[in-house]
Amino acid sequence: MTFRHVAILTSFLFLVLAIAWMFFPEQMLTQWGVLYSDGAGLVSRRGAVFYLGVAVMFFMARNTEHSAARMALIKGMITICTVLILLGVYELSVGHASDKILAAVLIEAILGLAFIYAWRTSNKANNLNKQWEKI
Repeated sequence: MTFRHVAILTSFLFLVLAIAWMFFPEQMLTQWGVLYSDGAGLVSRRGAVFYLGVAVMFFMARNTEHSAARMALIKGMITICTVLILLGVYELSVGHASDKILAAVLIEAILGLAFIYAWRTSNKANNLNKQWEKI
């Protein structure tokens, strides 16, 4: 899986999440066993804008060649996925969320692994290009 594939997948997933959190925050929270309130709805809708922004960034960057900027996007998403996994497991373990949060944790783990794979393959390809330039 190339960075391009992972970027397109990410932009699609984050667009879906943005729409869901923007227009259906009560249903999203209810799935996790979290009570909806006006405050939770406000935070959910504001968070949806960040999902939308990340979706646009990755869609626009999908064809980016190996660079420091692309590596920053990759490492940022690995960080996001890792922290979301830890938070999901923590919230489940202390009873703040139902076991349905594990579906989100699984998606975050798969996405994080896809970015780790893109990082590794991107570095290998860049190293090969550097070796060819020396020849």
